[in-house]
Amino acid sequence: MNLRHATLHQLRIFQAVAEHNSFARAAEALHLSPPTLSLQVKQLAETVGQPLFEQLGKKIFLTAAGKILAEACQDIARRMDLLSDDLAALQGVERGSLKIAILTTVKYTVPKLLGGFCAAHPGIDVAMVVGNRENLLQRLSQNQDDLYIMGQPPEHMDVFCEAFADNPLVIVGPPTHALAGKRRIRPERLRHEPFIMREPGSGTRLTMERFFSEHGVTPINRLELGSNEAIKKTVSGGLGLAVLSASTLDAELALGELVQLDVMGFPLIRRWHLVYPRGKRQSPAALAFKAWLFEHRP
Repeated sequence: MNLRHATLHQLRIFQAVAEHNSFARAAEALHLSPPTLSLQVKQLAETVGQPLFEQLGKKIFLTAAGKILAEACQDIARRMDLLSDDLAALQGVERGSLKIAILTTVKYTVPKLLGGFCAAHPGIDVAMVVGNRENLLQRLSQNQDDLYIMGQPPEHMDVFCEAFADNPLVIVGPPTHALAGKRRIRPERLRHEPFIMREPGSGTRLTMERFFSEHGVTPINRLELGSNEAIKKTVSGGLGLAVLSASTLDAELALGELVQLDVMGFPLIRRWHLVYPRGKRQSPAALAFKAWLFEHRP
């Protein structure tokens, strides 16, 4: 075994297969033909001297050697990112790369800020990942990105977090709802109303459930959906009420597809936070975006 014969290209391919748990999906993500990708993985396994994957039915799994190599690949990728940042720092902030992971709800506001940042810094390559809270926490635990934007920072991780904007939550329903247009609705009046909710663990859902619990109300969970768009369509169809971020509702409220209910205690004010692992060295590009975010925050 002589790992000096392994190439960075082969290691990137192997890492993609390990992350996707699929040769086909990795080939698609890397824009390679499946035979080319399989050949590179085979050659890498020959260099290692041990099989890297085993197939059980239609699924593939990392072998013991594959797991060790996958961890090493993550270390190598992080070191290459640091090298890229160090070289970019020599050229100033106008060069480099930036990886941001944002909560699905934030996609209604942050991309606008990101567009201005990209226009001001055209030499910085920006990649943005959008996911739910569980996705972001997983990526954060693996240090996959430079910066994370979410509502509620994780309490079980050692992270730096700083609030940069309000995120008001409101209750919406269809315009034909019996409570539409009513003033100062008491939370107890919603005791028998069905709600369309986000998935368990969602920051919006946790905040909603905490509020109603304080008022002795257990909301009726009629349906759980994983996206705000799906929830808005379902509510406008008359299947229930929902608690959503006000930032997601501009179009639907303007078009009259949804109405905001005047419930006492609402809006619930949450905050958007910028989060990253404590002690993580910030690249010039990340520092520039952080400064831009706080200067142009909504």
